[in-house]
Amino acid sequence: MSVLEQLQATVKEALAEAALEAGLVTTKDELPTIALEVPKDKAHGDLATNLAMQLTKIAKKNPRQIAEAIIEKLGSGRASIQSAEIAGPGFINFRLDKSYLHPVIGEALAQGNQYGQVNAGQGKRVQVEFVSANPTGSLHLGHARGAAVGDALCNVLSAAGYEVTREYYINDAGNQVNNLARSIEARYRQALGQTAEMPEDGYHGEDIVGFAKELAEQEADRLLTLGDEERFDFFRKYGLDKELAKIKRDLARFGVQFDEWYSETSLYENDKVTEVLEALRAQGHVYDLDGAVWLSSTTFGDDKDRVLVKNDGSYTYLTPDAAYHMDKYKRGYDEMINIWGADHHGYIPRMKAAMAALGNDSEKLTVLIAQMVSLFQNGEKVKMSKRTGKAVTMEDLMDEVGVDAIRYFFTMRSMDSHLDFDMDLAVSKSNENPVFYVQYAHARICSIFRQAEEQGIAVLPWQEASIDRLTTEQEFDLLRKIGELPETIAEAARIYAPHTMIRYVYELASQFHSYYKAERVITEDAEQSQARLQLLSAVRIAIANALALVGVSAPDKM
Repeated sequence: MSVLEQLQATVKEALAEAALEAGLVTTKDELPTIALEVPKDKAHGDLATNLAMQLTKIAKKNPRQIAEAIIEKLGSGRASIQSAEIAGPGFINFRLDKSYLHPVIGEALAQGNQYGQVNAGQGKRVQVEFVSANPTGSLHLGHARGAAVGDALCNVLSAAGYEVTREYYINDAGNQVNNLARSIEARYRQALGQTAEMPEDGYHGEDIVGFAKELAEQEADRLLTLGDEERFDFFRKYGLDKELAKIKRDLARFGVQFDEWYSETSLYENDKVTEVLEALRAQGHVYDLDGAVWLSSTTFGDDKDRVLVKNDGSYTYLTPDAAYHMDKYKRGYDEMINIWGADHHGYIPRMKAAMAALGNDSEKLTVLIAQMVSLFQNGEKVKMSKRTGKAVTMEDLMDEVGVDAIRYFFTMRSMDSHLDFDMDLAVSKSNENPVFYVQYAHARICSIFRQAEEQGIAVLPWQEASIDRLTTEQEFDLLRKIGELPETIAEAARIYAPHTMIRYVYELASQFHSYYKAERVITEDAEQSQARLQLLSAVRIAIANALALVGVSAPDKM
């Protein structure tokens, strides 16, 4: 339990005892759940409760009378409460002895890079599937945002005590991969000096040309001696291996590693697609009409029934996807989270319906939508890569602005909101650039410690420092914000909102910069200097840990 959680527990217990002593209840069991919140306006105190209003029916008095009785029994000095006052219809606002915040420093310094971690998840197994781009070309901006928010969410869930599996679903069984194979063969023939037309839905990227030239140099015309099926299989596997290697390379550079790479082809090889159709039919949720096989998805909340097998015998996208998700359920995860692109929003009800039709708890499957990103440079929208004249890729963006800026900006907003990314702002070294502003806070603290070392000031172990010399309102604000990190992580995990970590770390950096302008850290007063260095050590840890959760570095120098 964190310092702030311990304090809240102490205040709640004091309130319960006061209500009992005031005769408002006969036993503590009669009390409703006591809620405490931090007022948005600091003028209203440090904590507030609506307990008096909750007790109206039990105590048979008006809320303000109840609040007066509670305050009278609370007195002062109990549970770090300095004073209490009634607000509005019966809220009780508390002002606390701020020294309760001093142990936050010890907590942060003792835990180091583990500080902020909580056990809210209690080891629940969560699988997060994200990115899952078709292995037929480079990752683009939408995939980059999915990678940034997906990985940050996994980090947050892990820090909150969940056992997380990151998974990438490889769409390697459809027509798009067949077209990839045919495209590479056409380019290979062209590289050998032959005339070859690209397939109608072929891939015209420069990477395909490069792969084909490489093959022509390595194999000469040997591949043309193979039978049609063998040659097609070769180009298919070669193209998949090349494209996947490129995807893995770009994701690794982006700081994203997956635990599982799940192949769609394996669903067919292991008869899982046939299995899901048989299971749906056995459950009575499949019917035949006009030569096609249909899922009765309207039974489970979808707006219309969906085709599983077309009248030509081929599967729709839903069928292998249902088999894949059925396999997820069989692997025994407590929760499954998919992060899909904006164009997949309408696909959610049918997938949920398919899982419910199979007898699975559809509430275990959560689908989050990562909205699109628009790039701006020099005040204008950027649509094409300067290098290739094609759509801007994730690789282009990493080259242009760097990983830290992309991951910070792409996680900064709720993933279901559209994002405008200003490339000029992202590379600027000014306080207007939020990632620079936050990273500079960390670097500035490191600089202060280097100054202390240059001046021969040895930083004491925190247990030996006079932490009670921290008495200013700004110091208490910093301590409170540091202390909020565990709660922030728990809440971000609960609501699947990694962007709240960005808001937290920006607010902490802002408070630090204000403090730095207002106060000298190293002063003539040795005890005060030690206390302030301890405070900044804790700030540095909280900034670095919060940034790490969103995949952003915390530099020592800038």
